[in-house]
Amino acid sequence: MLLSIKKIRYFCSPIVLSYNEIINHKESMANYLLGFDVGSSSVKASLVNSESGKCVASAFFPEKEAPIMAVKAGWAEQDPESWWKYAKQSLQKIMADGGVKGEEIAAIGISYQMHGLVCVGKDLKPLRPAIIWCDSRAVPYGEKAFKELGSELCLSHLLNSPGNFTAAKLAWVRENEPDLYSKIYKVMLPGDYLAMRLSGTVNTTVSGLSEGMFWDFKENTPAKFLLDYYGFDASLIADIVPTFSEQSVVSEQAAAELGLKAGTPITYRGGDQPNNALSLNVFNPGEIAATAGTSGVVYGVLGEVGYDPKSRVNTFAHVNHSADDPRLGVLLCVNGTGILNAWMHRNVTFDMGYAEMNDLAAQAPIGSDGVCIMPFGNGAERVLENRELGCSIHGVNFNKHSRAHLVRAAQEGIVFSFCYGMEVMQQMGMDIRKIHAGKANMFLSPLFRNTLAGVSGATIELYDTDGSVGAAKGAGIGAGIYKDHDEAFATLEKLQVIEPEEANRAAYAEAYAHWKEVLNSL
Repeated sequence: MLLSIKKIRYFCSPIVLSYNEIINHKESMANYLLGFDVGSSSVKASLVNSESGKCVASAFFPEKEAPIMAVKAGWAEQDPESWWKYAKQSLQKIMADGGVKGEEIAAIGISYQMHGLVCVGKDLKPLRPAIIWCDSRAVPYGEKAFKELGSELCLSHLLNSPGNFTAAKLAWVRENEPDLYSKIYKVMLPGDYLAMRLSGTVNTTVSGLSEGMFWDFKENTPAKFLLDYYGFDASLIADIVPTFSEQSVVSEQAAAELGLKAGTPITYRGGDQPNNALSLNVFNPGEIAATAGTSGVVYGVLGEVGYDPKSRVNTFAHVNHSADDPRLGVLLCVNGTGILNAWMHRNVTFDMGYAEMNDLAAQAPIGSDGVCIMPFGNGAERVLENRELGCSIHGVNFNKHSRAHLVRAAQEGIVFSFCYGMEVMQQMGMDIRKIHAGKANMFLSPLFRNTLAGVSGATIELYDTDGSVGAAKGAGIGAGIYKDHDEAFATLEKLQVIEPEEANRAAYAEAYAHWKEVLNSL
């Protein structure tokens, strides 16, 4: 059995062990990190070899999208116990596929869907289904608080409007389900719930509280003024633990149920967007994590406490935030991203695959010869101050434009909407130099990547990773297995680097300026 240089240094200092002692110690060490990612469609689990940094097994359940209960229009609920069931199923499969035993797992990390509300009684059982992130019933409660408390107070302390976040959802429960509300022992986020089921211990993080609008960034405490406004008792807030730390340990009961070792530490948790940034090794000011699926997210790290006066982006504590060394995650979400590209595919290029569609788009020149598309056809856009403009196509000339121009204009419109939101981030003081993304969805398109690099001036780096793998590596940081995030993500596989095309910068800038002129005219 070969030992790494790092382990040899560990064994040789400050005491000298015999060869047999080294081998026995080596074999007794736990070698794997377990990560869970609790989404609204499934729960994914991954096992990562702590030394190689490689994922050895991944699985998700259910294989078909998890049900979301919508008793009324705009509602969205899930049974928290279903997350536990899916986590168990995923864990059982990866343990079998990876040939890993429970005692070989050194630490556990958790990523989760943000902004949900789980209410439990003193027996730690859910009192009602969880109200998840896409449930809109609490919008009036957040808007009323924003108006009555004042935008300056809310933005300067919470960095956001109370909006449709966890605190506002709890206000809905208090008003509409008073008997149930009176039985609440603790409120928690989906990741807090899974950690509680694993350990029997209820706690949360500053990052989690900030995404629920429970954290006061000026006072560095739970937001008393908002708790008082809504009439919440501060005891409903769980104990706060550091994001990277031994937050709790697997209980005897959970160990028996899952096949894990009792006492295995849970050492990291983060919401899905902060965790996606962590998975892409985005920790420092000016770094950006981007995704471009059905909707698109640009998540940038800001090195000082700040906010957008128009609340066009959301701002939360990043996973490595502290009062002494601020690290804020500024989140831009554009609803009309990949969904526009998919619409083009279904209705314009239905006779070809996506790769052929990308080749077709590349036949049109930068700026699509004047064709301009607003990609806002999937609901109100926060970056547009919650206006719902819809998708619109401008500048089509029947005598010279083809479907190639339309497809290119769609991809350019998506990029331009990203850059429009990134300008808000720059106004907040963010110096955007590098964009990290997974090589998936829209980032599979060379045209999309080159346009984003060309307009933003940032280098794009594409990686092979996902949320559950990131959560596992976060657990390694929290357990002290890795000294820092650079060591944890040293093996992160960089697939491609896209530099801005200097020769085309002027053409990209002109196309973007034209797009903004059209947007401003609407």
